[in-house]
Amino acid sequence: MRIFWVALRKELIEQWRSYRLIVVGAVLLIFGFASPLLAKYAPEMLRLALPQGDEILKLIPPPTAADAVAQYLKNMSQFGILLAVLMAMGAVAQEKDKGTAALMLVKPMPRGVFLAAKMVALGLTFAVGIALAGVACYYYTLLVFEVLSLPAWLALNGLLLLFILVYVALTLLCSTLSQSQVVSGALAFGFLVVLSSLGALPRLGDWMPGRLT
Repeated sequence: MRIFWVALRKELIEQWRSYRLIVVGAVLLIFGFASPLLAKYAPEMLRLALPQGDEILKLIPPPTAADAVAQYLKNMSQFGILLAVLMAMGAVAQEKDKGTAALMLVKPMPRGVFLAAKMVALGLTFAVGIALAGVACYYYTLLVFEVLSLPAWLALNGLLLLFILVYVALTLLCSTLSQSQVVSGALAFGFLVVLSSLGALPRLGDWMPGRLT
């Protein structure tokens, strides 16, 4: 267990020094702020952008808090997957390429501990990012729409985190299969395409990660 905590500390320091934690937190925070605002002002932007915007606006129901939540889920799931692939595709491949993985594994450090520390560190990074985004979106939805159910909001963000971690885990797997970050990323996007395709199938789609959102 002591070896795991040492490895986890090393991974967390790397997350900070490589700016992965800052990038994930900043990107998700921006979309947390922006989602309710986009839901609120999208009809107005549509009215200004189209020649007959006033007539079209009459056909669109007024935006509600449900639209803010839907916009939040859409933004966070799409960009969360993208960040999951980008942040995890070099987690192991880069260390194999530089030779640092071999040095770590002869300390001795069990391979399971080596990979578990990376997964936990990435999970904590995305947990921080989703927490920041969740607080921002909740606050701005409160300002422009209405109060959301806090337990339901926490549950929604918990499932969203689990959804993103599926792709973090798959990308980490791909990173162990290659020494190239590019190949790892391509394999991860291949998994993404396959899972998205399976998610569109009846019955089978109910068991795919997309159902979490």
